[in-house]
Amino acid sequence: MVTTLPEAQTEAEKSVVQLSIVVPCYNEELGLIQLHQRLCLVRENFVGGEIHEVVLVDDGSSDATWNLLQQLFGHYSWVRLVRHPSNRGITAAIRSGIEASSSPWVATIDADCTYDPLQLQELVSMIDERVAMITASPYHPSGRVIGVPKWRLALSKLASAAYRLLLKQKLHTYTSCFRIYRKDVWSKLPISHDGFVGVAEIAWQIDRMGESIIEAPAILTTRKLGFSKMRTLPVIRQHMVLMSRIFVSRILSPKRHNS
Repeated sequence: MVTTLPEAQTEAEKSVVQLSIVVPCYNEELGLIQLHQRLCLVRENFVGGEIHEVVLVDDGSSDATWNLLQQLFGHYSWVRLVRHPSNRGITAAIRSGIEASSSPWVATIDADCTYDPLQLQELVSMIDERVAMITASPYHPSGRVIGVPKWRLALSKLASAAYRLLLKQKLHTYTSCFRIYRKDVWSKLPISHDGFVGVAEIAWQIDRMGESIIEAPAILTTRKLGFSKMRTLPVIRQHMVLMSRIFVSRILSPKRHNS
């Protein structure tokens, strides 16, 4: 069952959304022109608030990513560029971007545009002060997956099914980094994983704190430019370690997880 809010806020109760967008980038030189086009479209067509800034984080790329980020985005007053001297992992890049942001709500999106950045509008429409995280969910009944290899899709769905058993809030997707966070909650999260598994750990820590997570159905497509940086077997092992940690935490604190 998807977590829902007790009551929808009225238009009068909603304040104008001020949003920062964080984009972790690692060896993404082939896809940065596409990213530039989509981010400009998002900003031009944003409804219901203001995109205050876009924070692009080069996570220690060894290709021309940093130079291209400067060429494509460096002249915009609404863009901040952050650079890691060495590769630290996608969650570390997300952390650096959120720390550099200055809005109460922060979206994190993929540089490869496998989730079209224009889908942010759907997530933004669900923003509510009672929600800590809104996640894009291609496995939601109203979501879709297009062109992703079956083996990779099966692994991702299996991971989400396992987290669904372990976490209190029953989502369809736990591993998407296409999300919106309430920044005051993010600042309290004790995240230990810097890589891909950190994305699932964030969901767990928010769930563990008793904060609300909701889903927005989304469309996930296969990457068209560049290549994935995820090393499948190490990531699977890390997910298993995190799941074991969550299981032990539930055993030690059953009341907190079942309340």
